[in-house]
Amino acid sequence: MSEILVLGAGMVGVSTALALQEKGHAVTLADRREPGRETSFGNAGIIQVEAAEPYAMPRAMGELLRYALGRSNDLVWSPSGVAGMAPALWRYWLASAPSRRAGLGAVYAQMTARSTADHAPLIAASGSENLIARDGLALVFRHAAGFEAEAANAARLAETYGIESRVLDGAEWLREEPALKAAPAGAVHYTKSWSVADPGALTAAYADLFVRRGGRFVQVDADSLSATPSGWRVRGPEGPISAARAVLCLGPWTGALLRRFGLRVPMVLKRGYHAHYDAPQRPRRPYLDADNGVVLTPMRDGLRMATGAALVPQGAPADPRQLRRAERQVADLIELGPRVEAPQWFGTRPCLPGMLPMVGAVPGQTGLWVNFGHGHQGLTLGPTTAGLLAQAMAGETSPLHDALAPATQLKRTIR
Repeated sequence: MSEILVLGAGMVGVSTALALQEKGHAVTLADRREPGRETSFGNAGIIQVEAAEPYAMPRAMGELLRYALGRSNDLVWSPSGVAGMAPALWRYWLASAPSRRAGLGAVYAQMTARSTADHAPLIAASGSENLIARDGLALVFRHAAGFEAEAANAARLAETYGIESRVLDGAEWLREEPALKAAPAGAVHYTKSWSVADPGALTAAYADLFVRRGGRFVQVDADSLSATPSGWRVRGPEGPISAARAVLCLGPWTGALLRRFGLRVPMVLKRGYHAHYDAPQRPRRPYLDADNGVVLTPMRDGLRMATGAALVPQGAPADPRQLRRAERQVADLIELGPRVEAPQWFGTRPCLPGMLPMVGAVPGQTGLWVNFGHGHQGLTLGPTTAGLLAQAMAGETSPLHDALAPATQLKRTIR
């Protein structure tokens, strides 16, 4: 049995602590806040089996021009945000070439295909079944061209990866979703994805399970991490906490901390917002309003609207213009109702330009490991990459382990 320190108590970090605990390790889980209160708190709440390919940067010039001119609600940006991420965005552009994305999909699909199966035992053991719905995820389109393109894409995903879906015209979808006010052009329903009524609560329930099984959770600042002759140490509330090995699961903050240890990790930090609405009638299942760049998910606190991406500096003040636009734009399909009063939430998706999470040993740093960079899929892939990391720390190897390893993904700078 060995002592391991896991830094970061979002879905990825909590799942990593559980996976290592299951391997027989004594694990301390640490975060500056309670589990599930950062990025894992505010996502759209979908465990996306259908997301067999990572989200690539659009390469069509017309679509890029729409983004540049602010005509798309999928993306907003600031000059300082884009300038600060320029090296990562350039690498993201290169990795998004169709020839390269095909290879990434072959890797990514191996993880998303098992995501619900990896969550299932944790849902059961943590007593969280009441948070889970298994009604899939729909993509809803107002215009025939977008609907037809997604129907063709669904057929491709079925042939390539075995992703199950249904393609319904607008009238059929309206019969299935009476919360809608009018029939869209059509909907593509990916049937095997699950949704979560409170992703922050699910993360916290997994953390409680970890503690019940003998783990320890402490609130510390990961910035206090330092190397020691025998391993790693952070400053805890009652003194130093030491471990032979440390795992960084800090999402968008991981790259900044790694710079202290000689690893430069370009990241695309995509900010997202959410708000809740007291809708008079909620949809049966979550859906992406494809024309307006938002996901609407029935949740405990109301109908949650989650936005697309904002490329802004990590410390920039809140600017939820995507929510305000969407409130007007979705009104033709659904009545949102009054907004639930709450402080404006926003969080940052930790996206790597290569579009794969980094899972493995940090080059040049004995005993330092990472599990981060899940982009839009931290909730989906947390238990899956946690299991892969636990295997890697036990010395297991495979082509999938190799593809996710930091040494494979990065041109590193070791000071």
